[in-house]
Amino acid sequence: MQDKVHAPRRPGGACLEDVEGFTSASPRQSLTTGTGALRLDPIEGVRYRLARPVSHRHGHLTEAFRADWGLTDAPVVQVNLTTTFPGRIRAWGIHRFTVDRLFAATGSLCIVCYDGRRGSSTFGCVNEFMLGERNQGLVVIPPGVYHGWKNIGADEATIVSMPSELYNHDGPDRWELSWDSDAARRMIPYQWL
Repeated sequence: MQDKVHAPRRPGGACLEDVEGFTSASPRQSLTTGTGALRLDPIEGVRYRLARPVSHRHGHLTEAFRADWGLTDAPVVQVNLTTTFPGRIRAWGIHRFTVDRLFAATGSLCIVCYDGRRGSSTFGCVNEFMLGERNQGLVVIPPGVYHGWKNIGADEATIVSMPSELYNHDGPDRWELSWDSDAARRMIPYQWL
């Protein structure tokens, strides 16, 4: 049997091996490090940055994107505000040329990326980001990476999208693989809960 204890034993603690069901339990690891960084190995080309709101006597200021962060050299040519109703899933989108920048501004969102690029060092990997009003952040997604999100909160959630290409209404650089299609279920190792 695998040792389920991942914290040092201390005197007086419960003997979990004597607790019914413990052998079926899995040890948990924090999603962040002690310094607050996400514990995540990003997909090749995917970048992220947690936001740091600055509070003052008039309210709050949060920077959504700055070129000097060094996350991407791609230009910001358009800014879109997208709202998603509670419980709704918007996935899987993919672009041939566009670098997507998604800033989770309000609500509670689970943003997911899947690397289906056969030549990528992270082919087959999934990244999951829990972001929103209480944990604002930016995810930069390169071309060729499937991505989408689910509003996991009780209210509308808002994403500020800052693509590197202008939206072409007559021929958009956007393809969609419906998250609930058989093809998506077979190919992408992620289940929206």
